[in-house]
This record gives sequence, structure tokens and C-alpha cells, in this order.
Amino acid sequence: MASTSERILDAALTSFGARGYEATSLDALADQLGVRKQTILYWFPGKEALLDAVVAEAGEELAAVLERTLGRAGPGWSRVEAIVNSVFRLATRRPELLGLVREVSRLGPPASERLLAALQPLMDRATGFLEAEMRAGRMRRQDPRVVLLAAYSTVLGMATEVDVLRALGFQPSARDLVRRRRQLLDFLRSALGVDLLGAAPR
Repeated sequence: MASTSERILDAALTSFGARGYEATSLDALADQLGVRKQTILYWFPGKEALLDAVVAEAGEELAAVLERTLGRAGPGWSRVEAIVNSVFRLATRRPELLGLVREVSRLGPPASERLLAALQPLMDRATGFLEAEMRAGRMRRQDPRVVLLAAYSTVLGMATEVDVLRALGFQPSARDLVRRRRQLLDFLRSALGVDLLGAAPR
């Protein structure tokens, strides 16, 4: 059985990710959990402290998932593919987690800084990997930070912006998510000039 604090964190993560931080009240969380508001305040002295704890937990979970993915991934392009596949699996299995990332990005500091601190080592490794691949001539030379930002924005948007996707004619289904994942990989492969048949990037 999950502890009371774990249940509070999980409910808050889901609500912050789905409804947003401002639209989430401690009273509503307490009703949902079947506890008194004072119980939440016993563990977390206020809504801001609860958000800090949720962001710290989410950052650790995201970092752990991506670290496991990188540990199993092969070299070169397969590492990019593995990360994209992993994030899209998260969108299916834990949509509230990516919803929280989107919400934290919208809120800005200090919540966004806390999440960035948890993910910074992975971002640094990704930048170093892309730079090494570009120097070796296996990927087209360009600013790796721009590539990462474009990939981050695209993955997050494709995985979480359901209303925007509907407006553009996409259907939020598992089959459509698979198709969008393939399209994103095609886009990144083209942007990076990766030829799976072995030709050098242009």
C-alpha cells in the first residue's frame, strides 16, 4: 500500500498535469483522497511546497526512465530512436507525467529550474553525444542545442497538446500516437542527415 504522502504526491501530479497548477486546490485533492486538508498540510506545508515535491519526484522518475533507456540503447542513431520511443511510451503509460512537464514549463521558475536541474545531466550528455556524432560525420553539423530544443518541443507537443492536435485533424488514439512517433523520427533523421543505408550526411 502506498503511504499517505505518496498518495498525495500521485494525486497532485495527476491534477497539476491534467488541470494545471492554478486550477488545482488542496480542498479538491483532499476530497479526492478521502482525507482532510490538514492531512495534506501535515506532509506539505502549502500548495507551493507540494508542487516542489511533485516536481522533484517527477524529475527523478523522468531521469531514471531515460537513464535506463540509454543504458540499453545501441550507438549512433539508435540512441536518438530509443529516447523518442521511450518518451512516447511514457505518453501512453504516464500521460500525467508529461502533462506536468508542460505545466512546469508554463509556470517558469522556480518550478522549471528544479525540473531542469534534475534533467541537466541528461541534457549535457545528449549535447555531447550529438556533437561527437557531428564531428565524426555521422550526423549533419548544426547547433546540437537547437536540435534538442526542437525535439523536446515537438515530442512534448505531440504527446500532450490534445486540443491542438484535434484542431489540426489528428485523433488522440494509440494508433495515431504511433504514427506521430514515426513521423517525428523521420523528421529528426532528415534534420540530422542520418542515412540508415550508410551514406554520409550532406
